[in-house]
Amino acid sequence: MKNFQERLKILRKEKKQYQKDIAEILNITERQYNRYETGRTDLPMSKLIFLADFFDVSLDYLVGRCDNPNSHKYSNSI
Repeated sequence: MKNFQERLKILRKEKKQYQKDIAEILNITERQYNRYETGRTDLPMSKLIFLADFFDVSLDYLVGRCDNPNSHKYSNSI
């Protein structure tokens, strides 16, 4: 399984975004975002939740606890 930093970078690139773009969305500096993506600083929970929503993935997927990015989506087949 990939870790949080790898997933964050992959998801950002899949959306064709630069670090500065995500930093602007999070209302932080590009340098601070870089620290998140390289694992030098932990993300506050509010920003972690925002990124999971922004990339439309589960928190578990984003932080590397599962490999299914859609595990957060509700199934109506119950």
